[in-house]
Formats: sequence, C-alpha cells, structure tokens
Amino acid sequence: MTERSGLFAGDDPVALARVWLDEATASEPNDPNAIALATADADGLPNVRMVLLKDIEADAFVFYTNYESRKGQEIEASGKAAFVLHWKSLRRQVRVRGLVTREDGAAADAYYQSRALQSRIGAWASKQSRPLDSRATLMAEVAAETARHGLRPARPPFWGGYRIAPVEIEFWADGAFRLHDRFRWTRSGPGETWSVERVYP
Repeated sequence: MTERSGLFAGDDPVALARVWLDEATASEPNDPNAIALATADADGLPNVRMVLLKDIEADAFVFYTNYESRKGQEIEASGKAAFVLHWKSLRRQVRVRGLVTREDGAAADAYYQSRALQSRIGAWASKQSRPLDSRATLMAEVAAETARHGLRPARPPFWGGYRIAPVEIEFWADGAFRLHDRFRWTRSGPGETWSVERVYP
C-alpha cells in the first residue's frame, strides 16, 4: 500500500482533483479552473493552449469549444488529450491524460445558454483557429450573427463540449529543496480500477 499524507488521501483521484480545485478557488486571483490543454496533430507535433475546465463529473473532466477549431480537429482524429492544472497560490498541480468523447447533448445546451449573450453570439461569429484578415471583419460577423439570431441564439451545431475520461492522473505538491511530493494514479481504461504509486520528484 502506497503511503500517502492527508493532502493526497482517498481512493478516487477524480474526487481528489475536485477537492484541490475547490481549495484553489478560494486562493487563486483568477481562473482557478484554467487548464493547459495538449493535443497532437497528424504528425505527432503537440499543440497546447489555455481553456477553462467547466465541470468535474464523477469520472470525467469537461470543457467546451468549437469542434472545428484546431484542438477540436486534433481531438476528433485521435480521441485523446492531456491537460495540467497549476495553482501558484497553493504550489500544486494536477496532470491528466485520457480518452475524449463529445458532450453534444443537454449538458452542452445548458452550458451554452448559461453564457453571456455576447459570448453565445461570439460562438456563432468565430471561425476559430482559421485566418482572419482584421478585427473589423470579426466585428462585422458579430453584427451579422446578432441580427440573424436575436436575443435567444441556439447552440451552434459546431460548438459543444468534450469529456476527458482519465486513464492517468498525477498530483504534485511543492516540497522544500525541490523534493516534491508526486503521486500517480493509473488504470487501463475508463471504469477500470485505479492503482496509485509515489514517484520521484
């Protein structure tokens, strides 16, 4: 049995990630749910960008984006992604690797409708990751989509969520003289039993 302190206690790493995020919410100056999301293109060259984690479910991490964006295309091609949460205020981080499926139903509709009207219109107007000749063109698209959809735009068919079902979760906490604490949970696939090990810093 791997020895673990109170900070790393428990048998469910997804629940532990939720606890750490809740603690960070009280201490981070802004966006404690910001994740650096990594995907890879067809040649295996990685891409990474910041997005907002919107939900930690019982067995998955959920974020929302344009399916036609570069990240969306790379996720659709591979079905895999990784991310890291890092909190300077707590001196902790959580790394996740997993298998990705779409959240394209009621949960995506509900989240879309919870957003500010300007953000909902922006989802229609932005051809995310594609070349844009000027900001004026973008604002013209926003005006056109506002006129087209009015005050109650429906969720675009090309916009929704992704659910990352983790197969590996690693928790890191800062230690004196760079002798950090790291614990890695792994499993063979979603729904399988987790195993945990301490790893060298």
